Amino acid sequence: MRENTVCFSGHRPEKLPGYDNKNKVVLQMIKSTLYFQIYQAIADGYKNFISGLARGTDLWAAEYVLDLKRQNPDIRLIGAIPFPEHSSSFKGGDLWSYNNVVSQADKIVCTSQEYSRDCYKIRNQYMVDRSSRLIAVVSDYKSGTGQTINYAKKQNLDLHIINVNEFMDAASGTGSFDEIFLD
Repeated sequence: MRENTVCFSGHRPEKLPGYDNKNKVVLQMIKSTLYFQIYQAIADGYKNFISGLARGTDLWAAEYVLDLKRQNPDIRLIGAIPFPEHSSSFKGGDLWSYNNVVSQADKIVCTSQEYSRDCYKIRNQYMVDRSSRLIAVVSDYKSGTGQTINYAKKQNLDLHIINVNEFMDAASGTGSFDEIFLD
């Protein structure tokens, strides 16, 4: 199963551009790139997708997988939650998205019986250990997402990194969108 499995990592929405209504276009471009990366993974033969079901990138990716599953019914969405009460602080649209994804996921796995300092790291390692590709949205490599990317690198996963800083540079005129999409 590992050879045809993708996992996701990325920041919470407040850590991304567009959260404060500034740079909404940049956030839409990042989300579109995330959708395209999932679409491309399906075209490359990947069938299983593991999302950590955190607010932001993880939930967006899970929703995109569910959307693409309508045209590709043989793909599977697996939710990996770090502890049973993971969603207890979710509100509004985040809670609705979480419940919607959980209700449609093919499988939900809980990687720790209770919250601990390491439960998110355990969840992230669980996802990487069962995947051959990581799709990540990152701006800060000194984060859980950065740690997950580094762990995935050590495990020789095929890395597809959506670098938020490159999008911000291109939007501000100090970089180029050609550099982002032609890499």
